[in-house]
Amino acid sequence: MIEFELHKKLVASEGEMDLEIRLSIEKGQLVTIFGPSGAGKTSILRMLSGLMKPDSGLIRVGGKTWFDSNAKRNLRPQERSIGFLFQDYALFPNMTVRENLEYAMQRGQDMHDIDTLIDMVELGSLQDRKPETLSGGQKQRVALARTLVRNPSLLLLDEPLSALDYEMRAKLQQYILDIHDRFHLTTILVSHDISEIIRLSDIVVELDKGRIARQGKPIDLFSQEKLTNKFQFTGDIVHIEPAETICIISVLIGRSIIKVVATEKEAREFVVGDKVLVASKSFNPLIRKI
Repeated sequence: MIEFELHKKLVASEGEMDLEIRLSIEKGQLVTIFGPSGAGKTSILRMLSGLMKPDSGLIRVGGKTWFDSNAKRNLRPQERSIGFLFQDYALFPNMTVRENLEYAMQRGQDMHDIDTLIDMVELGSLQDRKPETLSGGQKQRVALARTLVRNPSLLLLDEPLSALDYEMRAKLQQYILDIHDRFHLTTILVSHDISEIIRLSDIVVELDKGRIARQGKPIDLFSQEKLTNKFQFTGDIVHIEPAETICIISVLIGRSIIKVVATEKEAREFVVGDKVLVASKSFNPLIRKI
């Protein structure tokens, strides 16, 4: 269990903003913090990691107190069991892929841990190369593996895939899911990408001006409750859910989600990621692959 209550006066684009947030996260959950720029998302990660000190509050992870303003307790970043992945890869240019991972190891740590991570993110053929010879996606895989070397209690991801193209983001999203499940991690992700949030998250917390505006399952938060009776839009399938004898196909259209009912036979034609056309006919949404 991760519990935190954070209070911090921040300077936003519109002036000073009071960030006040209280949240509990179950062990093993992947939680995404979502909201407009300047809402305080990255500041939360920085306070959890120890890179920014809250004005007041409490951070407790797995029964251990990392920060307590009343008790004047504030663990240094290196004393907190975290992995922090930024947009910037921050790899050492003079070291090979393997050396970058080894540098993050603790004294006495089993070298087999490095081999496991290299295999998981498919870096075996790249481990003797230096960062300047790698693509953006390959560098991000190295950075992701490096954050996991010390087996952190908490993995923090600050929009790590935003600079990558759609295909590479989709591949790295799967790496993140696999690693999250394999190592039983508790993960907090900051993201603006709704399809990414739906694919990765157990819970999404929507932040607005330093406060929690809404929270819940992403497929519920982003669902559009009402449909017009005349429309024709294209979008991406983000979720397919069997429901007794039918299936519910969720399609991301802009920043909203349309839920379309399909038969089991119709649903078998689709997979998550397909681009589709959603149109109405006699008030019943129809869906076609394009």
